[in-house]
Amino acid sequence: MAEDAISQPRTRRVSTKRAAPADTPSDAQAHAPAGRAEVEDTRTKLLRSAAAEFIEHGFAATDTNRIARRAGFAPQTFYRWYKDKVDIFIQVYLAWEEAETAILSELMVRQSTSLQIAEAYAEGHRSFLIFRRHLRQLAYEYPEVRQARADSRKRHIARIQQWQPRLQASEEEIASILLQLERLCDAIAESEFADMGLSDQGALHMAAHLIDRLRTEH
Repeated sequence: MAEDAISQPRTRRVSTKRAAPADTPSDAQAHAPAGRAEVEDTRTKLLRSAAAEFIEHGFAATDTNRIARRAGFAPQTFYRWYKDKVDIFIQVYLAWEEAETAILSELMVRQSTSLQIAEAYAEGHRSFLIFRRHLRQLAYEYPEVRQARADSRKRHIARIQQWQPRLQASEEEIASILLQLERLCDAIAESEFADMGLSDQGALHMAAHLIDRLRTEH
C-alpha cells in the first residue's frame, strides 16, 4: 500500500503556538534509548495512519480523531505530537519526499536508465494520487503547505546538483525541468492521456528525455 512508503517522521517539535501537554516527554526522555523508541513508534503510527486516511479519504474527509483512533490512540494523543491536521499533512508530504528520494538514490546508484527513473517517478505519483490532488489544492489555501512544497522542490534541486556535480545548468533551469517532470507525472497518474485515448508510453519517454537533460553522463 502507498502508506507503507512512510517510515520514520523527521525529528521535530510541534509549533510553540500550542502548549504541550504536561505528560509530553521531555528532551531528556526523548533521547533515552527506550523513550526515543516509544516516541518514534507513536509518531510513526500517527503519521502512517494519517497517510492512509489522506490517501483513502482525502484531506477534507479526514479529521484528527480518525487519525488517532486508526493508529490505536485516544484522540488527545494526536496533539502531543502534531499541531493540527495541516501540520501532519505536511509531515506526510515530507515522509513521501524522503521515500521517493531513497528510491531515486537507489536507481542512480544502480545506473538505471532514464526511462526506468521516469517510471519510478510516475509510480510514486500514482501511489499518492489523492494525496497529491489535495497537495495542489492546499498549496493555494495554506501558506505553510505552499512553503513546504517550495522547500521540497528546492531540496530536489540540491539533490540533483549533488548527484550530478558536473551538470551545467542553473537552478532556474533545473527547476523548470523538474516542474515539467512533476506535471507530466501528475498527468500520467491522473490518466489524462488515457482520457484522450492515448497510452502513457509517449509521456514516459518524454519524461525520460527531461531526466536525460539532468544527467551529465547522457
